[in-house]
Amino acid sequence: MSGPVFARRGFLAATAGLAAALTLSACGGGTPAAGGGGATASAAPASTAAQGWTFTDDRDKKLDLPERPSRVVAQVGAAAALWDFGVRPVAVFGPHKLADGSRDPQVGNVDIAEVEGLGNVWDEFNVEKYISLQPDLLVSSMYVKGDLWYVPAKSKETIEQVAPTAGVMLTGRSATQVIGKYEELARSLGADLQGVPEAKARMEAATRELAAFKDLKILMMSGGADAMWVVNPPEYPDIVHLTENGLNIVKPAKVDDGGFFQTLSWENADTYDADVILYDTRTQSLKPEEMLKKPTFAKLPAVKAGQFYPWRAEAPFSYQGYATFLEELVSNLKKAKKLQ
Repeated sequence: MSGPVFARRGFLAATAGLAAALTLSACGGGTPAAGGGGATASAAPASTAAQGWTFTDDRDKKLDLPERPSRVVAQVGAAAALWDFGVRPVAVFGPHKLADGSRDPQVGNVDIAEVEGLGNVWDEFNVEKYISLQPDLLVSSMYVKGDLWYVPAKSKETIEQVAPTAGVMLTGRSATQVIGKYEELARSLGADLQGVPEAKARMEAATRELAAFKDLKILMMSGGADAMWVVNPPEYPDIVHLTENGLNIVKPAKVDDGGFFQTLSWENADTYDADVILYDTRTQSLKPEEMLKKPTFAKLPAVKAGQFYPWRAEAPFSYQGYATFLEELVSNLKKAKKLQ
């Protein structure tokens, strides 16, 4: 994938036959493909199902269905969050499988052997397979309000005819707000929320430790072949959470169109001073050993001091996901010292 990692595509990264398939699905023809065995970890009581289901998403769109959805399809980030709350999607789309067949970190704890894959890269979404699954609900995160992440524009109209869609906004919100929205959705879907209290306590404990590192200046970035990108803190839920709880994250003096980051050449990697550098660990970003081959970057004080730590840029928006992310970060920051 070309272009900045943090751009809407990168960072953030109907045929005649489909019309016939839609008709078949609506009439109840066809058999749902295997995968997941249902959307939730606990079945909805008959009395609850009879009362119908409502949920208002972050597009301010109120979904109103006669029965609680049981067959959920989700973008990988949404699937990872819902899985930790006890919801079991029947299918996922977006980066979930690496070249060697193992699980992409973005899919979190989702068992990819138990769910269908509808697409693994940008602009890839198997609409025919989606229709065959007879889904009740599609869930996706959003970086731009109304733009469901990894739902291709060319197929959006057809996809939205198959089942209702729900969007959860990421941009400009704190992680706690996003996690809270996924928790609300999971509860509405009848999830059991097993393990949530313990994970929430772990997340809160790690969060309290962040203030101890307020004197460290921290740069958060991602690397590409020809450029590095310095993130703009207010746009990312995880970074909002970090800054709200005491960390001093470098904010670029200017940002590129869209507001998510500033692009710098590797020759200008020393534009900002920092005691600690956190690097994007996602598969589309350069690995540390590749970034260390960039001379200006390799000479940065934080890099030379070994204060160069991973940033889990797409930790699942769940208490489990953020407890793990924050505990690792705190452990690394305890090893760092102020350099200026």
